[in-house]
Amino acid sequence: MNSKEINKTIVRRLISSKACSQKDLACMKRRAAKEYEVSFPSNAELLKAYHKLLGYKRIKPSKTIESLLRTRPVRSLSGIINVSVLTKSYPCTGKCIYCPSQKGIPKSYLDSEPAVMRAVLNKYHPYKQVRMRLRALKNNGHPIDKVELRIIGGTWSYYPKQYQTWFVKECFRACNDFGKKTGKRQILTQLQEKNEKAKSRIVGLSIETRPDSITKIEIKRMRKLGITMVEMGVQSIYDNILKTIKRGHYVKETIQATKLLKDAGFKICYQMMPNLPGSDLKKDKKMFKELFSNPNFQPDFLKIYPTAIIKNTELYKLWKEKKYKPYSEKELIKLIKDIKKEIPYYVRIQRITRDIPSKKIVAGPAKISNLRQFIAEEAKKEKWRCKCIRCREAREKTFNLEKLKIFRQDYKASGGKEIFLSFENKKRENIYSLLRLRIPSPHSSENTFLCLRNSAIIREVHTYGQLRPIHKKHSSKKSLQHKGLGKRLIKEAEKIAKKEFGFNKIAVISGIGVRKYYSSKLGYRLKDSYMIKEFGN
Repeated sequence: MNSKEINKTIVRRLISSKACSQKDLACMKRRAAKEYEVSFPSNAELLKAYHKLLGYKRIKPSKTIESLLRTRPVRSLSGIINVSVLTKSYPCTGKCIYCPSQKGIPKSYLDSEPAVMRAVLNKYHPYKQVRMRLRALKNNGHPIDKVELRIIGGTWSYYPKQYQTWFVKECFRACNDFGKKTGKRQILTQLQEKNEKAKSRIVGLSIETRPDSITKIEIKRMRKLGITMVEMGVQSIYDNILKTIKRGHYVKETIQATKLLKDAGFKICYQMMPNLPGSDLKKDKKMFKELFSNPNFQPDFLKIYPTAIIKNTELYKLWKEKKYKPYSEKELIKLIKDIKKEIPYYVRIQRITRDIPSKKIVAGPAKISNLRQFIAEEAKKEKWRCKCIRCREAREKTFNLEKLKIFRQDYKASGGKEIFLSFENKKRENIYSLLRLRIPSPHSSENTFLCLRNSAIIREVHTYGQLRPIHKKHSSKKSLQHKGLGKRLIKEAEKIAKKEFGFNKIAVISGIGVRKYYSSKLGYRLKDSYMIKEFGN
């Protein structure tokens, strides 16, 4: 019997034995390996066999088996799947002393990073990159209905406008075409409209840029492209450090960019770098505390990138000359623990290290590739919990809808007010759904869209748990999605905007793939790239 037939036999046995746990799966693999004297088959190979049998109608569909065989299930346990796509190499005016630069690779990235290797393989073509990633995720058992597309590479705002438009168009075309023959090269608005009903819908689109690139004109352009989230390379909030690292902007640009973006409804992620030259442990700890105590900042998401010493950078030369000393592993671990202990409930720490292979890092604690996992294990031993959203996501946690409670947290931000609404359990250990409502600054009408004047803005709505396909009429009993949690939070936000603040309308910075939900289910209408709902008297 060949390996393909053995895999089909294992799948049939899993179904007939009603396997329901990873332990059952491992036991079945072990038994088959011993019986047929073969090596353990991978989950991806078994999943492929499952789909073959399903296609020939030799077995009946089993959501339990699909779930068991899903490779790296965490990839779709946040309610969406992330697809990163890399732009081509392009000059950057920045001269940051820590930034690596390789020929043919976007600045600040290295050829050994996974996303870069995929991009190189596809010659940086966005259509091919997206298709490859979607295919890999689907083959590993992940639903690909809700795509959070992340455009990474050099500073997005520096790329030619024509290239930006083409790049985004090709990403939409790849999602629209997936599972079909290659479609026509339509204009951007046509591709966006098509994506509203596509099998793989882009529900969020983010780009990376610098604070000094954010202007009113740039924001309007980003909205036409469908961008909903901006990752800013803030690095530090101290001017003397920004000057030392030759960043090319100061903290005032970060403050201004944050205000402009929030008043336009964008979600904001700060990329921060502890252990920069000129800083120390005390300053770094103070910096992260100020991010959430000073209303000028208040990012929604955070990426903590400990400074890495990489060859062929100015920082490497400083280190060689003993003019820069990185923290010890013990010092960095303690610092990250202190930061995580102070993080508010409304912030999500996306990452704690860059995805740079440790062999590329010459020295310092940035070489610890599993830093997040290590700290999570330490926290468990020391009996404390991080309150960030990522650490509290419900994922596969069991739930009782009747026992979930709505929490509300108000805080000042960029001249306005943020209201964070969430469905959580009583002790706030697990978060199931959230909404960010912006009450803009009084003068926001001067620097945002006409349709946003005198309007509250919903900047994010997200329900966690296993991603459920959009086209399925009935949701799984084990999944939080499609249970109405998001809708209830939206209704609550509408009530707050109208009754507490006297607004006669509310806007949503909706991803292209979610527009249909707002129009068909909630009575919103598309206006100037936003979904708008006007309140009756």
